[in-house]
Amino acid sequence: MDNLELFQATLDGIQPVDPRWIERAEERQGRLTKPPGSLGRLEEIANRLAAIQQTLSISAERPRIILFAADHGVCAEGVNPYPQAVTGQMVSNILRGGAAINALARAGGTELRIVDAGVACDIRDSEGLIRRRIARGTKNFCKEPAMSRDHAIAAACVGIEMANGAATDGCQLLGIGEMGIGNTTAASAMTAMLTGLQPARVVGHGTGADECCMQRKIFSVERALSLHQPNIKDPIDILATVGGFEIAAMSGVCLGGAANRCAVVVDGFIATAAAAVAVRLNDSVRDYLIAAHCSTEPGQGPLLDCIGHRPLLDLGMRLGEGTGGALAIPIIRAAAEAFRHMATFESAGVSRAK
Repeated sequence: MDNLELFQATLDGIQPVDPRWIERAEERQGRLTKPPGSLGRLEEIANRLAAIQQTLSISAERPRIILFAADHGVCAEGVNPYPQAVTGQMVSNILRGGAAINALARAGGTELRIVDAGVACDIRDSEGLIRRRIARGTKNFCKEPAMSRDHAIAAACVGIEMANGAATDGCQLLGIGEMGIGNTTAASAMTAMLTGLQPARVVGHGTGADECCMQRKIFSVERALSLHQPNIKDPIDILATVGGFEIAAMSGVCLGGAANRCAVVVDGFIATAAAAVAVRLNDSVRDYLIAAHCSTEPGQGPLLDCIGHRPLLDLGMRLGEGTGGALAIPIIRAAAEAFRHMATFESAGVSRAK
């Protein structure tokens, strides 16, 4: 099966969740030994897992975060305070276990996989790295499309294949994360295209841009929209013209997770841009997404509206890497455990409220 066939078969295999499973889960929630609604959003999470997995014996075992790394040609416009070489350096750091995502994933008992989807440099200390590089970074979207449509679909298929592999391995909860210097600029351009908002409304400080750098980011997004927006026909065009290989791959995980009836935990701004593209490709994908946290990046709010979700956490974070997902996953697992293992009023011999 070639990339286009895999991509189309995945889209065709995504089905909306059956609302009757939500109703069954709500009925069970009402019989558990607690006041109705007293577990708040934990109940909402558990009910959605029941609908996704089509069972009341829900589980979130073997959670896995898949982190995709890639570089961005738009860095040539001076849109980031860090040099592009930091992408490869940070991938090496993650492979050695020294990044924030490593610490948070370990703390939450979550497996971490790292995928090179398009890093510009050769990565040292590459043991454990999954090599699926589409190209050595995207092109400068201020001057030409970031990638071809074929490359955008190929990158999405990397994510689909990673989701399919996780399902085969028995993973019942997936998270997406990224590493790529310049990718907040790409995500901002995507957000402006997806929402119709002006670049100044959706561009944020990313890894710490000062005001001069911010103006370069805004100007770069404005140039990209002027150059490419007249040619946009579908969500793949958005990925191809202003996206990134790691962003396309995260979109693929959202598609593949949905096709495998597996919940996907969406990290912050950049991951939410990827999820929004997946939802535009197939609206039923939104049924399988869980928004992890509220980023400080201004573009994430409109994207959350696009996917129809409210984040679980608001901790003032903007790191990326899947760190918000790593913190949300233990909460999701706790929701599943409470739903599955709490006693009912009848089984515990506890009287109901009058």
